[in-house]
Amino acid sequence: MNLTPQPLSTPGLFSIIIPTWNNLAFLQLCVASVRNNSALSHEIIIHVNDGSEGTLDWVRAQGIKHTHSVHNMGICLTVNEAAGLAQHELIVYLNDDMYCCPQWDTRLLERVRQIGHDGFMLSGTMIEPVDSGNRCVSVCDFGQDVKTFDEQRLLQTCDALAKPDWYGATWPPTVVHRRWWHAVGGFSSEFSPGMSSDNDFSMKMWAAGCRVFLGVGDSLVYHFRCKSTGRIVKNDGRSQFMRKWGMTSSLFDRFYLRRGDVASQLTLAEPEQTPEFLRKRRLSRIKAWLA
Repeated sequence: MNLTPQPLSTPGLFSIIIPTWNNLAFLQLCVASVRNNSALSHEIIIHVNDGSEGTLDWVRAQGIKHTHSVHNMGICLTVNEAAGLAQHELIVYLNDDMYCCPQWDTRLLERVRQIGHDGFMLSGTMIEPVDSGNRCVSVCDFGQDVKTFDEQRLLQTCDALAKPDWYGATWPPTVVHRRWWHAVGGFSSEFSPGMSSDNDFSMKMWAAGCRVFLGVGDSLVYHFRCKSTGRIVKNDGRSQFMRKWGMTSSLFDRFYLRRGDVASQLTLAEPEQTPEFLRKRRLSRIKAWLA
């Protein structure tokens, strides 16, 4: 399958998909940040996993559009189910342990207008309290839970944590056009509960012909990190990715998406056939075969 990018009508509102699993305090903070720090009144759609600790009651009381499962279904299935309710052209996937900073939405929309067609995958830039070595992240500690979160200091200083736009959009907050989302089938259920599902979705977009994978350096969200994934039995996503695509996710990240490199243009070129790339591709194929 190879999709041809289509011209955009004037982009406007987001359909924001937020999966949550008994994380009420973080979810409340996340939703408040969307409502308070967005320039536009975007559609919010929440998938509530379980929710017996009060999340489901709160979402219903807020009148927020939602889907619900009695048990935790993981990221892939929940995001897909909630996305089925999306009314707007632009689908945004947002984690419940994220806080959206002012102008997060306008800066994403500026890049969408600059691109001018629907064949793109954008990410905002995360601010995280711990340095994990991720070149796509700005590091500054504003708290690691709701009780210690220093919202006022974040609001006063977040603009200084902006980065240049970077290649390799994969992680939430993720923005894709609804036509491409449904064409590639959303998140792949075989990666449930979700490890490497982001990488797989990016690969599906690449295979469909998308060549704009842009991290927007001044669209900022604070990310408390792993408030749900630390509670699950994880799938072996890296091995699944190798078996499915015949390459390692690290090869795809480095040579195809150029993840973390400063974006000098909007559109990525095909990987350069350098000796290093060819050698690592052969090694990657061997690893995939062994997996």
